[in-house]
Amino acid sequence: MSELNASAPVAYDRVTRRLHWINAALAAATIALAWAMLQTPRHSDARGWALTLHASCGILILVLMIVWNLWHLRHPAPPLRPALNWVEVGLARATHVALLLLFVAMPLSGYVGLAAAGRTVSFFGLVQILPLVAADGRLSQIAIALHLVGQFLIYGLVVMHAAAALMHGFIRRDGILERMLPRRP
Repeated sequence: MSELNASAPVAYDRVTRRLHWINAALAAATIALAWAMLQTPRHSDARGWALTLHASCGILILVLMIVWNLWHLRHPAPPLRPALNWVEVGLARATHVALLLLFVAMPLSGYVGLAAAGRTVSFFGLVQILPLVAADGRLSQIAIALHLVGQFLIYGLVVMHAAAALMHGFIRRDGILERMLPRRP
């Protein structure tokens, strides 16, 4: 096995990079739609469509996370740069695991919140996903509460993730950021 060039960044594969940026775009859209729901009157058509689009993006994120993790089983992450100390490696791994779990838990808690309230979930108005849990007001409230708490956890973790990536890209210039950027010809 040849020795790695220490100055060349070791990048994620093309599929992983695309999945990452698609997930980032879907997460941004999902957040924007959640905020849009808060600005619309209750029981209005606009709020209903914002909820439908928000839930649909959440479903896409859940599917994407399943695909991404199946892909990751055969295509592991490239090795971390030696410039990282053990604390940074631990924080990076913990952040990635927490984001992964939250990007799975958030769509599930949103679905359970709606399903336990006896509501169907519409996927872009094309397919209705029937409630797979019995109507239960308490379960619905718990799921919605977890969904709301999860939102703030995601905000914090995404800010940490982006700040670390930008620090590595623009302050340290150690190749960490370039691992996930689209490749240039």
